[in-house]
Amino acid sequence: MPQIDPSPKKTVLITGASRGIGRAIALKFAREGWQTAITCIHNREKLEGVQKEILALGSPCLAHVGDMGDLADCRRLFGQLQETFGPLDVLVNNAGMSHLGLLQDMTIEEWDRLLKSDLTSLFCCCKLAIPGMVRRRQGKIINISSVWGICGASCEVAYSAAKGGVNAFTKALAKELAPSDIQVNAIACGAIDTDMNRWLTPAEKEALLEEIPAGRMGQPDEVADLVFQLAESSPYLTGQILSLDGGWI
Repeated sequence: MPQIDPSPKKTVLITGASRGIGRAIALKFAREGWQTAITCIHNREKLEGVQKEILALGSPCLAHVGDMGDLADCRRLFGQLQETFGPLDVLVNNAGMSHLGLLQDMTIEEWDRLLKSDLTSLFCCCKLAIPGMVRRRQGKIINISSVWGICGASCEVAYSAAKGGVNAFTKALAKELAPSDIQVNAIACGAIDTDMNRWLTPAEKEALLEEIPAGRMGQPDEVADLVFQLAESSPYLTGQILSLDGGWI
């Protein structure tokens, strides 16, 4: 008779999972047999497409369309998550947006929208995930950041500031939660081949690749693999900002 795995399935929540890096992360965990919860802010059709891909792999999946920078919306998600899967094992904060342009031309509305998407979403999701992790004395929080949060980028001041905040948030929260055996780390992505970089002209892309020692952009699957490694990593690894950039920065 075939053996049945008696161990309970682990659960991961990935925000911003309708495409690109988030989608790749969700599919990676699903292939590894995890229960997945996925979110996006607008595109229900794309998110449900990812959900169908995950279900086709034989893994349970909860899809939620909502703003992770809104605490009330996050509360609704976490209520559904608890009811559907129970305790959360891993939180992957991937939701975010970028803004290209001179700071002097940026409106306060655009600034607020970006910070809400890229930084406030971490506060909301972590605030709701932490109590359950502390009760169980286990859990991992993985934040998707950017190399621009380390060194800054011209014409991406707001994005750089938000990702710098993500990095500081990661280090501080890791110290706060280490006594509860919860690990918090971040991945500072370089140029990853997603829709966020599709605005580059062929000439601009070629110039960019010349700057990257690896000679290419990273792939979403490479980010997903590193996220999964962090989810399964030693509990002594915490408070780290891991650059995944092909040696660029």
